[in-house]
Amino acid sequence: MPQGSSQRRPPVRPHRVAVIVDEGTNPFEVGVATELFGLPRPELGLSGPLYEVLVCAPAPEVRMNHGFFTLTGAHGLDAVDSADTLVVPGRPDNVVPRGGDVLDAIRRTHARGARVMSLCTGSFALAEAGLLDGRRATTHWMWADRFRALHPRVRLEPDVLFVDDGDILTASGSAALDLGLHVVRRDHGAEIANAVSRRLVFAAHRDGGQRQFVERPLPDVPDESLAPLLAWAQERLGEPLTVAELAARAAVSPATLHRRFRAQLGTTPLAWLTGERVALACRLIERGEERLDVVAARCGLGTGANLRVRLRKETGLSPSAYRRRFGPAAGEAVMS
Repeated sequence: MPQGSSQRRPPVRPHRVAVIVDEGTNPFEVGVATELFGLPRPELGLSGPLYEVLVCAPAPEVRMNHGFFTLTGAHGLDAVDSADTLVVPGRPDNVVPRGGDVLDAIRRTHARGARVMSLCTGSFALAEAGLLDGRRATTHWMWADRFRALHPRVRLEPDVLFVDDGDILTASGSAALDLGLHVVRRDHGAEIANAVSRRLVFAAHRDGGQRQFVERPLPDVPDESLAPLLAWAQERLGEPLTVAELAARAAVSPATLHRRFRAQLGTTPLAWLTGERVALACRLIERGEERLDVVAARCGLGTGANLRVRLRKETGLSPSAYRRRFGPAAGEAVMS
């Protein structure tokens, strides 16, 4: 059980997530949403679930993508009216308009202030409903040209894994998992998000965008797992590690190490190291450490000033705001 989690309590009524399943919906994204938000998390030691999930559909029986199976027993679309977050999965027939009842459900959910998130090509439905005009969004890279042609007023960002535009979030392809973990982190903090990611055996934060999954040359060296090196570095984040030291530990040149990080993680060694240090800083703040200089030293960020800059860049929050939101005594103390 993560340290400090026993002090964190979900609301009396868990955050309610509604997942719309339409004709031809991809089962993968539905599974991602129910896995991330619907499963109980007894290992966290909380007094209740983090979320409550309702699967909704416009008909009593919905045929899934390629007729793999037919979904029955879902709630009607009126269930979205009580949702705090609406999830819209993708489907392959993106040029076929969604049903008016589905689009109406999406529009009224957003209109009353609930959060709306699409997975993979679910962004087509959000755009069709008029939610994305003039706003940032993403979709699967294979459908980017079609999306631009159909929805030219949307500020499409096809190279990223997901876009968090506040009340509307969009994910590309299997980055539905990345976006879901991002939402858990935003709602409940880094430590709980990391615990959920460990349960999923999936990285809590992947650097790099969709470009890493489009055509790219094979690495010049045999692809060897970075896992032992990453584990070694994670145990020494407070030390003044350099890329040269990481390369020496892996018995390769810095250039080779850089290629392996790009090939396997889609990022650079320095960017990965900084991200891990910020994640550690978040966990320390969540556990109640109030002294910025101590947090900065223990996570290897050096100074409180650097910690402020890095934390704001990664989370959008200052240390004091992060502590008020995710600390063990939220609102009772303020970090300078």
